Amino acid sequence: MKNRITSLILIVLFMSCKSNTIYDEPLDLIPKDSMMMLLKDLYLATAAKSIKNSRQQKKVSYTTLVYNKYNIDSLRFNSSNLYYTSKIDVYEPMLNEITAILKKEQEFFTEAKKIKDSLFNDSLLKITDKIRKDRKIKDSKKLDLLRKRKKFKEFSKEKLQ
Repeated sequence: MKNRITSLILIVLFMSCKSNTIYDEPLDLIPKDSMMMLLKDLYLATAAKSIKNSRQQKKVSYTTLVYNKYNIDSLRFNSSNLYYTSKIDVYEPMLNEITAILKKEQEFFTEAKKIKDSLFNDSLLKITDKIRKDRKIKDSKKLDLLRKRKKFKEFSKEKLQ
């Protein structure tokens, strides 16, 4: 009798554990391509939270700016994100494509930074070369002036004697 009750309880528990992880499509679902761009911008916004901005402030939340850019609110995003995350066969390729886009952007900005740094370094070299030339000119002028003074002193000593 105990085995029957235990088995009945286990059967009831297994039957009640039905998976409800796939949600119905919300009425205001964000389209897949817009959702991908929104997720990309949100990932960048959350990553930027730990970096100082131009005003030297940290921990500034940029997510509201992203929501404003796409004219949505957080509730619409959460319901759409919940729907997409429940469909892993749709969500995983989206995340892979977002990762690929972010890697391309990172490569582009890394290359742009190298070019900007090289231009900056070239301009610094030009400036330092110009300063060195100016110093040499000034030094040579001073040297010429000192030579002239020395010659004048020698000349004046000779004339006075």
